[in-house]
Amino acid sequence: MTFDATMRIDDGTAVVRLTGELDGRSAPTLNQLIADAVAAQVGRLVLLVHDVTYMSSAGIRCLVFAHQKLPRGAEIVLVGTRPEVAETIRLTGFDRSVVLQESVTKGPAEV
Repeated sequence: MTFDATMRIDDGTAVVRLTGELDGRSAPTLNQLIADAVAAQVGRLVLLVHDVTYMSSAGIRCLVFAHQKLPRGAEIVLVGTRPEVAETIRLTGFDRSVVLQESVTKGPAEV
């Protein structure tokens, strides 16, 4: 499956819609969007991951990159994480650094 990522920044929140497999080939695309969000000085990063079918360690490194580069106290939210992707995040322990939720409860819902 091909990977696609689009981002919209609105009112201090970056919303990124991801589709496909987040692996070593696609991770640089997400990292660039994260860098763009950091440059825009957002305080919240929402990743819409309903359509992410696979996340490798490179995808986890993208989350770590976001956590390191965003301002202290910034929130990283993964929305619609499939069970197999959520399990990867939990196995690394990174679920303690991000918020996993089934649907958007506040902020922009669409990109």
